[in-house]
Amino acid sequence: MKLAALQMVSTPDVAENLASAVRLVAEAAAAGAELVALPEYFCLLGRRDTDKLAAAEQPGHGPIQQTLAGLARRHRVWLVGGTLPIVVDAARVLNRSCVYAPDGSEAAHYDKLHLFAFDNGQESYDEGRTLAAGDAPAAFDCDGWRVGLSICYDLRFPELYRALMRPPCDLLVVPAAFTYTTGQAHWELLLRARAVENQCYVLAPAQGGQHANGRRTWGHSLIVDPWGEVLACRDEGAGVVLANASRARLTEVRRQLPALAHRRL
Repeated sequence: MKLAALQMVSTPDVAENLASAVRLVAEAAAAGAELVALPEYFCLLGRRDTDKLAAAEQPGHGPIQQTLAGLARRHRVWLVGGTLPIVVDAARVLNRSCVYAPDGSEAAHYDKLHLFAFDNGQESYDEGRTLAAGDAPAAFDCDGWRVGLSICYDLRFPELYRALMRPPCDLLVVPAAFTYTTGQAHWELLLRARAVENQCYVLAPAQGGQHANGRRTWGHSLIVDPWGEVLACRDEGAGVVLANASRARLTEVRRQLPALAHRRL
């Protein structure tokens, strides 16, 4: 199965970001991608955290979700729609990843469980001010591949991925908007660790560049194989990262080192 991680440098303008997503999904589909994933906050990186509230949609309704469903249907791809804000109440939203099947129907969704907070004296973020946390892991079947969903900061919590491995996932998807500081230190390290310990592919589309709100994201969208080998990467800037996921490779790694069968906890 050919995978595509789409890297973006999203802006505070939803229409502009949707136009970029339309272009990138079309480029990935033209290159033969069968499963395409957008980054976290692909539709909006606002000037303030509260900008998410104005752009938030009701579950299953709204222009962002309609655009994603239409793209999956038009290009006949499985589309992991990065994340978008879903209404909880007047002050909070869910950070939701919606998955669309090639017929445009919603196949699954996942609400970010772990909410990011960081303060090094120069940079400060606290997603809990505007986000409500999700309450359950989520996975879906993609033409015989079991695909587990996660979002950005979730990457630091291996117990989530262990929960997704009952039964084992063949692919983990991690749309993200890692800060430049934390990404430089830990992004590739954590992605490769999740691939190795779970013996599966990891598809990680990211925000990557200098944003209009002054924030800089790390980028380095990656596709990693079950042995921890980086198959493809894009450092910064918008673009498409492509690689093939091989069922034979997955089987080979799990046969040679049957670590998943050795689990005791």
